[in-house]
Amino acid sequence: MQQSQAARERGALVPLVTKLLPPGSWTPFQLRQLEIPVPRHLRSGGPRPNPFLPWEQQLEVDRLAGSHAVILNKYPVQAGHLLLITQGWAPQSGWLGASDWQAVAHVDADTTGLWFFNSSGRAGASQPHRHLQLLPRHRDEPNCPLEPALRAQLQAEAPPWPWRYRLSRRPAGGESADLAALYRRHALELGLGDPAAGGEPSQPYNLLFTASWFLTILRTREHAAGFSLNALGFAGYLLLTEQSDLAWLSRHGPWELLSAVAPAADPGVAPSSSGLGG
Repeated sequence: MQQSQAARERGALVPLVTKLLPPGSWTPFQLRQLEIPVPRHLRSGGPRPNPFLPWEQQLEVDRLAGSHAVILNKYPVQAGHLLLITQGWAPQSGWLGASDWQAVAHVDADTTGLWFFNSSGRAGASQPHRHLQLLPRHRDEPNCPLEPALRAQLQAEAPPWPWRYRLSRRPAGGESADLAALYRRHALELGLGDPAAGGEPSQPYNLLFTASWFLTILRTREHAAGFSLNALGFAGYLLLTEQSDLAWLSRHGPWELLSAVAPAADPGVAPSSSGLGG
């Protein structure tokens, strides 16, 4: 947070100006309205320079053993929004590997919260350079608006969502091998392919995970009803811009919005599991 304040004072950090709208037909989702023009990184079209090679030194928080760096998100909605990036080039569309999960576990042991990953532009990624993202949370703070629904699913107290995903409990201890194992199992069960076999995933996807659960969602496209949707949409966070159709959202609701960007669930296939053993 000290680095965040210093970067903001120097103009390197440019927080997005938003306001939280009162509860409406989108509840329990949180809907924020962007009160400035859409930043360049949220606009579609055209090649962009890689902002992580090199990254802005004023945004750097720490470097991890020569493989990854922790930097501040230049355009945060929440203060302290962190990016875990590879120091050298690695594609966002490739499989996450052992070094990525080791870096996640290292950061997570110090600062936990809501982690997310957008595998490609069709899953909401704005940059092609490998980066995972973390919204830090205090230990007793809810991670996201849809966390109660996710916990209810893990306890078999709520029906599954209508799109293709896998949800598992995250084993205690925060080991990188456990994260990698969950990631691989979800990929295999969803037909994405095998991270251990190389190549690239067969479809775009999102990851969301915390200290206690791990979620993988398949994607078909990034936009619906003028809303740009990355992994945070499936956590319960929506951003209203001048392109968004608020009237559509009010009529149809957020669940239909998400269903428009994710493939329908396979009939008879359970989307969630209780742990590594299934």
